Amino acid sequence: MQESAQFDRQLLHPKYWPTWFGVGVMRLLILLPLSTQFALGAFLGRTLMKLSPKRAAVARCNLEACFPEMSSAERETLLVKNFEETGMALFDTANAWWWSDARIQRHMTIRGQENVANPVSEGQGVLLLAAHCLMLEPGARVLGQFHGGVGVYRPHNNKLMEYLQVRGRLRSNKGLIPKREVRQMVKALRQGEMLWYTQDQDGGRRGSVFVDFFGIPASTPAGATTLAKLGRAKVVPFFVERNADHSGYTIEMLPALEGFPTGDEIADTQRCNKVTEQLVRKRPEQYMWLHRRFKTRPSKDDPKFY
Repeated sequence: MQESAQFDRQLLHPKYWPTWFGVGVMRLLILLPLSTQFALGAFLGRTLMKLSPKRAAVARCNLEACFPEMSSAERETLLVKNFEETGMALFDTANAWWWSDARIQRHMTIRGQENVANPVSEGQGVLLLAAHCLMLEPGARVLGQFHGGVGVYRPHNNKLMEYLQVRGRLRSNKGLIPKREVRQMVKALRQGEMLWYTQDQDGGRRGSVFVDFFGIPASTPAGATTLAKLGRAKVVPFFVERNADHSGYTIEMLPALEGFPTGDEIADTQRCNKVTEQLVRKRPEQYMWLHRRFKTRPSKDDPKFY
């Protein structure tokens, strides 16, 4: 488990200078008022939509499949909002990594603390079932103000970005566990830790099951039921959103899933997908629709989704 970020002098190599320059720019921009940041972020998002037609096509395909009840015009409006929110997420990440605790606390609201506090006070681990919303970074920072936990993450290939993300995510949390280190996750849960976990991205064919997500068969890691069983943990649905008035961030922890796990891996994973879908529907414009969620099809003979 990563419990600290170790700086290496190799990160000063000229190949990292463009990244350092970007870091410097963002460190200056986070001094701006939140409303100004988000206005700039929305502009960046709309620009990204124009410059990345392939990504826009992926998001549009996802929205068409997941919201067939919407008209084409409604989905296109949602698509533009989603790209605006994606641009804002750049500032969300910078705020999460570099804002002071005092400034974070001025812009955060936490609901449902008792759903985590009660089992943790009894020494029981809590598995936070989160959705891949665009505010994951500030969500972790905000949550750490209430109770430091452990995050599951994918190490970055760029050594400088790996250093920055670990350092930023540990500002108010205890540690990070690479997503393939299941034993470490189980150990943390058995020690009564709060573990942040997501299962709503395409998991490929190995280690995943096909269950519906928005009514579409989707390759889904079955980790939640395994971790809950082996870690003897409560599973608490968790959602983070950017406030509609752009005043800050709100996180909500819902009551723990009753009777989970059941021992039926497919039924449990389907239940988690249904919970995730309900979380996404709260603020669909703030979900990561640019991800190719349905890339892996149930059969290799099925036509490509994208």
